[in-house]
Amino acid sequence: MKDLSDLEIIESIRNGNDSDYSLLIDRYKNRAFSMLSRMLKNNMDAEEVLQDSFLKAFTGLRNFKNEAKFSTWFYRIVYNTALTRLSGKLRKIENETSSIDDKLELQSNYDYNSSEKEDLSKFLGEVIKELPTKYASVINLFYLEGMSCEEISEVMNITVASVKVILHRSRNALKDLLISKDYIKEII
Repeated sequence: MKDLSDLEIIESIRNGNDSDYSLLIDRYKNRAFSMLSRMLKNNMDAEEVLQDSFLKAFTGLRNFKNEAKFSTWFYRIVYNTALTRLSGKLRKIENETSSIDDKLELQSNYDYNSSEKEDLSKFLGEVIKELPTKYASVINLFYLEGMSCEEISEVMNITVASVKVILHRSRNALKDLLISKDYIKEII
C-alpha cells in the first residue's frame, strides 16, 4: 500500500476507504510538523495546527481537483492554518501588552560546540526560527522540503517572482543574523 501514489490513495479514499488517509498522514506528518515548528516556534502549537491541517485536508479531499500535486495543496493548507494561528497569537499579544516590541524581542543563547552534521542541522533550524515567519517558511519549503519556487508560490498564494525575492531576502537575513550574532564560528 505504501508504494501507491498520492492520487491512487486519494481515489481509494474517495471510493470509501477512509482508513487509507492514514497513508497520507504517515507520508506528510514529519515534514509538515517540521515546517510548522519552524513557523510557530512551539511544538505544541505545531502539533495542534498539524492535526487541524490534516482534518481540513481530509474534509476537503473530495473537492481536490488534481490540478496541483497533493503535497502542494496540503502544504498550502498547513501554511494558511499556521498563519491563522500566528495572527490569533499576535492579536492576543497586542491585547495583553501595550508594547508588542517587548513581547516579540528575540533572545538566544546557543551553546553548540559539536561540528557533527546533525548538530549543525539542529543549530541552523534554531537560527532559522529567529527569522521573520515568511522568511523562515520560504527557506524551510525551498531547502528542507525541496520545493520549487513554483510550488512555493502555490503554497503561499504569491507570484513566483515574489517567492524569488523573498528567498533572496531570506538568505540575506539569515547571513546577516549569522554574522551579527557571531554564529559563523558555529557552522565553520
